[in-house]
Amino acid sequence: MIRPTTSFKDNLALLPPIDTIARLDLVDPDGALVASIENQPGKKGSIAVYQYLDQSFGLLDAGAATHGLAVFAEHTEDARNRPGAHPNIDRLLEIAAGATPLSIVIVATEKQG
Repeated sequence: MIRPTTSFKDNLALLPPIDTIARLDLVDPDGALVASIENQPGKKGSIAVYQYLDQSFGLLDAGAATHGLAVFAEHTEDARNRPGAHPNIDRLLEIAAGATPLSIVIVATEKQG
């Protein structure tokens, strides 16, 4: 597990690559799809953090969410000040505050050729 710094960019450099991920699905305990995060510009940082949390914790519970907020570093404070501006951080804030834990399902990219 990484020791998060105060810089999201520095933290991202410590996380595993995401080049084989098409998207992440977030699933509630009943198996219902809560959200999907596509691996596309503007969401690659969230993909990296959520994949890392899945690998490190196995479940997006309060402990994982709290650690994820530290990894998001300066963006976490911005999310607190501007609810809705960072929905993937907002989700971590909710879970850290006691919302239902979620499972993370990694959907791989299709192999070419």
